Parts: sequence; structure tokens; C-alpha cells
Amino acid sequence: MPSPATLSPLLLLGLISPPVLAQSEATTSQLDDIVVTGTRATGRTETQSLSPIDVLRPDDLAATGSTELATALSRLLPSLNFPRPSLTDGTDSVRPAQLRGLSPDQVLVLVNGKRRHTAAILNVNGTQGRGSSPVDLNAIPIAAIARIEVLRDGAAAQYGSDAIAGVVNVVLKGSPGDGSVSLQGGQYSAGDGRQVDLGGDAGFALGERGWLHLSGQYVEADPTNRAGVDFRFPGDVSYGRKNHRFGDADTRNTKLFANAQIDLSDAVQFYAFANASKRDAEAAGNYRQAGNANNIVSIYPEGFLPIIATESEDRSLVAGLRGTSAGGWRWDVSANYGANTLDFGVRNSLNASLGPTSPTSFDAGELENEQLVVNLDIANDLDWGLANPVTLAFGGEYRDETYTIRAGEPSSYIAGTGGVAGASPGAQVFPGFQPGDAGSNGRDSYSAYLELDTDFTDRLSGSVAARYEDYSDFGDTASGKLALRYAVSDAFALRGTLSNGFRAPSLAQQYYSATSAVLIGGSIFEVRTFPVELPVARAFGAQPLKAEKSTNASLGFVAQPLDNLSLTVDLYRIDIDDRVVLSENLTGTAVRDFLAAQGYPGVNGGRYFTNAVDTRTTGIDVLAAWRVALGDGALDLSAGYNYNKTKITHIQANAPELDALGFQRIGRVEIGRITEGAPRDKVTFGSDYTIGNWGLRAGLTRYGENTVRQTNPANDQTFGAKWILDLAASYRHDDWTFTLGADNALNEYPDEVRNVNWGNPATAPSGLFRYSSYSPFGFNGAFVYGKVAYTW
Repeated sequence: MPSPATLSPLLLLGLISPPVLAQSEATTSQLDDIVVTGTRATGRTETQSLSPIDVLRPDDLAATGSTELATALSRLLPSLNFPRPSLTDGTDSVRPAQLRGLSPDQVLVLVNGKRRHTAAILNVNGTQGRGSSPVDLNAIPIAAIARIEVLRDGAAAQYGSDAIAGVVNVVLKGSPGDGSVSLQGGQYSAGDGRQVDLGGDAGFALGERGWLHLSGQYVEADPTNRAGVDFRFPGDVSYGRKNHRFGDADTRNTKLFANAQIDLSDAVQFYAFANASKRDAEAAGNYRQAGNANNIVSIYPEGFLPIIATESEDRSLVAGLRGTSAGGWRWDVSANYGANTLDFGVRNSLNASLGPTSPTSFDAGELENEQLVVNLDIANDLDWGLANPVTLAFGGEYRDETYTIRAGEPSSYIAGTGGVAGASPGAQVFPGFQPGDAGSNGRDSYSAYLELDTDFTDRLSGSVAARYEDYSDFGDTASGKLALRYAVSDAFALRGTLSNGFRAPSLAQQYYSATSAVLIGGSIFEVRTFPVELPVARAFGAQPLKAEKSTNASLGFVAQPLDNLSLTVDLYRIDIDDRVVLSENLTGTAVRDFLAAQGYPGVNGGRYFTNAVDTRTTGIDVLAAWRVALGDGALDLSAGYNYNKTKITHIQANAPELDALGFQRIGRVEIGRITEGAPRDKVTFGSDYTIGNWGLRAGLTRYGENTVRQTNPANDQTFGAKWILDLAASYRHDDWTFTLGADNALNEYPDEVRNVNWGNPATAPSGLFRYSSYSPFGFNGAFVYGKVAYTW
């Protein structure tokens, strides 16, 4: 962790330099906004929160220029990482985000305080977040958002499983009469990746006692390609060509949200909100040369570039009643259904084992994740003889989850007998889900919680929470949290939290079963993910999964020495025992022979989930905001800094079955992904200057270095820190706003990958895939855009 001597100049720089959070209102009014995340007491503001919390508003999101919610959050929050991997199957279109360097599924996402369902995808390829099934943040239209509250603290005792790294609560717009519409278009400076974004929202009255707020967004994004020239196979007809596509997928995304409320009486409200989204994406795989053993020359004389076509559909509906009863008791009862379906198609491909009659397009199957949640929440402010009332909150939750795999058409997975000898079975790039993979598995859980929150004095505040949860597949668990805040003065307060938590392995981590084409060391391997319950997985040393357990501690302060200046600093430590990770890709002749003997011919690699590691994450968050008058205008400045270090404190002994094969269940590649794959630190600066009808914005982000390990230590590479500059200028005329902007205006790229084995060292030293998919800001270069918006 940085020394105080290192931090002091940084804090000073943060107060005098442009930061990343664009702010449209005075700092004082923003810091007085009421927050609802991390507490069930009423009336707490951002600076009064007992836990670290960030509040982001629509102007903040719009200032990033991004059409994706997850990308906008990564530019605004120093502690959030959102890489843009490529050549990772379905992960190209449903990308995972990390908070404080932890797994994407260790962050709980709420919408209007209700648990959001996770995506059906399981990230099993070589990306940050490998092995996780995260919430698809990009299924939520930006136009629907009134604000986002990000709780950077463990909160399992308050909200249940998954809230180890923190909580992201998306609060929807909800009012009649107002609305907006916007149109944005842009393109990367390399000449590709054209984007069109149409969004808007509108509120309507429902009689005299209700309202309905509708919002939607349509995004059309063409693919990008940063692949190099292919010099791998002299003599092949494809030699010296740009055969591959390495970059963003070709995407069409439609997303809608509806939010409604009706006052049934002065004391009772009915509320409901619903979401539907559909994303069609086409991502490229690895090029198969004409002479490749898995090509049929009569079908593709010059080889082929296979395409994975995914269709992701989200749908959700939350409905409930809330009100206030006699004695001031606040109550809320709700039902919450959410689901994500991910359909896999393969195009421009073949199944070489079927010979010249092979189809070239395949239905490879489907994944679906469903969630049904019923909640009851009750709270009241009671007089217990203290200086202030005590907020007593309690309630319960029932959750039912189902994970389903549907098989693809037979030609997408079968091993034919009339094709190329030794050819891999199934569709090239993504063999379909087999009948043996297919099935539907479920579980349910019950939980109850109790929470107390009060201001003991005008200076000392505290809260305590406890939760009991019982899973049908993991048994029961209990967690608790203690939080304190002491105001030394009106301008300075100390705060700290201590909690324990848990995360139950997802159903996908327990039951996902599929074969993937994985690029390892420049070669393609057919690697199969085995559920731990299968005999073949047990023969590999797999054991039944158990829940992760965490301990969180934080200590920090909030300072507001001036009405227009604020500073927060928070230290944290997160210990996670029995962390669920995906094992290394176990490949080689011995594994291939072993799998063939187990009934999996043509598969030359295997992996499974395991509770093999314990980790410790330590770090610091620093945030500052300052508003100053500058001439006839106003200048909003803010700065953010995050330092985050994860180390592995324990690795379970290797399974004897793997020792016999000469493999490590958790090796240096996976260790490096967990401990060094994400940037160790991140700095954000930004400024927003408004004068008259004009607005000028600048954001500057420094992504620290990260390291990608390989099986051979000689091939490890550390990628240097990079500065990314975002610029935008806006002009407002009446209700119209016109914006021109450039993200990554200086056209910065990450360091190129050292990989002479995949290219001609004289002409293409970085080979085909010039950049790492671990890059925290992608590798597309500068993006220039224009936007016009109308509000009423």
C-alpha cells in the first residue's frame, strides 16, 4: 500500500487538478442528497453515511460519452474495472465488471433496492472475472436512471449473498411530466466501430394519484478490428493476410424500462417496474487456415473465420405494496421475477467430422438463468430513551433460482464418421451443448434479517445488522455488520465498519457443462468444463463446492472544510476463504488420453470449479470534490484514487489425481489473474466548466500497470500504466443541448503484446493479437462522437 508520503502529493493534486466526475449542481447540495443504500434509516445523506458510498447522477453518466452503463461506471469510479476482452465467446457481448479487484459476481446489483438477476453466461475463457456469472449492467438503459448509489463495503448482512465487494443500486426515474430524447453518433479514429445511440424517457400521469415513467435505448455498434497480419503458416493460401477480427463485437441492443406508482390511499402505495432488453452480437473466433485439420477445402478453399452469434434477452418484473401503518411502522412487500436467456448460434463454420455435407450454420443451444424473490421489509423509528430515535428494521426473503442448459442441434456437437480423420467433433469455434450437458437445476433459500441504526449523540452514529440464511443446497449461514461514525467537528468525521459475509456458488458454477475452443499459447484446444458432481470431474480431483466466506473491515474519514469542498478517504481489507475459482486449463497428451478413456474423445483439455484458494484484498479509496467560481462561470473539480492489492493467502493441496497427471489445479496463470490481472491502482481527474450556455468537460484517467502470466514464466508480460484523456464541449439553447466529444482523445493504446511466435518478427513482432484482453480501457483507440438532446 502507498505510504503517507506518497499519498500527500496525490491528495493535493486531486484538489487542484481536473477530476472525472462531472457535477451539475453545487457540491453542497449534492452532498446533502438522501441515500437509501447501506441503511434502512431515513434521512441519511451521502456525507452522513456510515459506509463509503458514491452517488452518480444522469449528468455524470452522460459526461462520459459512453452508451454502456458499465463503461460509464468504470470511467467514473476509481475502484471499478471494466475490460473489453475479445475472442472470448459469449463474453465478447456480456462483459464482466469488477469492484475493488474482486470477482464480478461478488458485487450485488439492486434496482430500486430490489435484487437484480444475474446473466446466464458463465465467463470460462481467459478474461478478468473468469469463472463468474455477473449481472449484465448494460441491459439497463442509461435514460432510465435517476441516480446510482455504489456502496463500497461488504453488505451481506443487510442484503444477502453476493454483497462481498459492495452493492450497486440503480434508482430509476419516477415522475410525471418530464422527459428527454437524445441521438448520438460516433466512430473510432481507425475508421471502424461506427455507433448510433437513440435514447429517451417520458413520464405520464396515471389519474390524480399515480404516474408511469417509460424509458428506452437502442444502440447499434459496428465491429472493430485491431488484429495483425497472419504470418504463421508459410505456404498456406491465407499467409500474409489479415484473416482475424480482434476487437468489439458487431452489436444491436434494444432495452426498455417502465416504472410506475399509484397511491391507493394516503398510507398505501402500489409500485411496479419492468425491464426488457435484447442484444444481438456477432463475435469472431480464431481463423481456420485452408490446411487446418478442421477445415474442408471443398467448403472453404481459403479457410474460414467462424462467428459466434449470441442473442441475449433480459426480462424482469417487480411489483409490490408499501405504506405506513399505525404507530409509524413502514412496510414493503414485493415479488420480483428476473431472467436472462443467452442463445448461441455459430455461423460461417462447419463440423469437419461430418465431411463435405456439413452445415455451415448451427444452433448451438441456449442458457437460461431465472430468479424469483419475495421480500417483506418492516421498519420504524422508536424512542428507546436515547438522544435520538432508533431505527428498527427487520424482514425476510424467499428466493428461488433455476439454471437451464438446452442442447443444440445434433450437427453442432456430434462426432461424425465420414469426415476428416482426427477432426474435432462439433461446430468449429463453439461446439454445441450436448444432451448430456442439458438439464434444469434449481435451489431455494430463506433468510431473515434484523438491523438497528441510530444517532447516539449529535456526533456519534452507529448501526448493527444480522442476517440468517438457509440454502437448500448449502445449508445455513449467518452474517453480521457493525458500522460507526463519529463527527469530530462539523467539518470532519471518522467512520469504520466491520462485517462478515458469504457468497453461495452460483448454479452455473455448479452445473455448467460445455466444450469450448480455447486459445492457449498460440494453439487452439478443445477444453471441456465439467460440473463437480460428474465422475470424470471427481477423477480429476474435484470436490463438492461450498459457500465463500468473507470478513470485511474499513476505516476512513469524511472532511468538508468548506461548503464547496469535500474529501473522503477509506482504507479497507477483505479476506475471502474458500473462494470459488475455475481451475487451470488441464491440457496435454495425458489429459487427452484420460478424457478419451472417460468417454470424451476429441477433447484435449478439462477444467472444473473449486474452493481452492483464500485471498486477502487491501486498498484505499480517496475521493475529492471542489466547486469554484471562475470568471462568469463555475468550475466543478473532483478527483479519485484507488489502490488495490489482492494476494493469495492459502492454496489447498493439489488433488492426488492431478499429481498423477503432473498438473496443478491452481497454477501460476490463475494466480496471476487473481493477483495481478487488474491494475494495482487507478487515478481519475475531471473538470466541468459552465459559462453561459456553454459547457466544457475534461476527464483524465490513469490506469496502473497490470501483469499477464503465462504457463512459461519467460512469457509473462507487465503492461505499463496509461493516461486516457476524454474531452467534450456542449452548447445549450433553450431545451436543446448539442455536444461534440472525443473519448481517448489522444488515441492511446495499451502496450503491445510480445508474441513473436505468432507473427513474422521482422514485420509483425506483436503477431495477430497485438493487445491484451486484460487492458482496463480496451484497445480501440480514439472515439469521436456528436450528440443532440432535447429535455422537457
